Amino acid sequence: MNPPNSMTTSPFVPRPTQPKVIIMLPANLELSLDAFNQLLMHTPGTAAPIPVTPVRAFPIAAPDDAIALVDNHGSERLWIEHLTDLTPDNAQRVRQTLASREMTPLILRINHVSRFATPSVWQIETNHGATELTLKTEDDIRPLPSGGYLVADTFGLQFKIPPRSQLDRQSQRYLARFL
Repeated sequence: MNPPNSMTTSPFVPRPTQPKVIIMLPANLELSLDAFNQLLMHTPGTAAPIPVTPVRAFPIAAPDDAIALVDNHGSERLWIEHLTDLTPDNAQRVRQTLASREMTPLILRINHVSRFATPSVWQIETNHGATELTLKTEDDIRPLPSGGYLVADTFGLQFKIPPRSQLDRQSQRYLARFL
């Protein structure tokens, strides 16, 4: 009789084989977009390009640094230290793909605040049009290294607020009440 911790009675299912890690210099990287704007990575020794998705490690603090290209299974296929390491065409393709999957509206103006305690409903104008957000607590407003703020509404949508000096007086007053 085998002991209970024997490898022969392991309840674990074997892991599928991991994709081959390809090491290449960013200057040798070839990226393209297909008809559906899916980013494709062309690698030496493979006939078909690999569909990849760029994922930022630090989307707020360092948006152009530390970007992973992951395949459809979530496996990292390539690490890009700095977008400037890529050719201008490849960097533009990565930026275009990131822009299509990331949306953080920029608050241009705070038109009205329902009350100066939380929860509070803000009527705002963003770079995508007029909308409203519900601020659950003051902790949902976080300062950014750039001097602006990141606001999370009750539904988890993130909004950026530029530095206070770039807002009109009314918006500055509304924002100051919550900081």
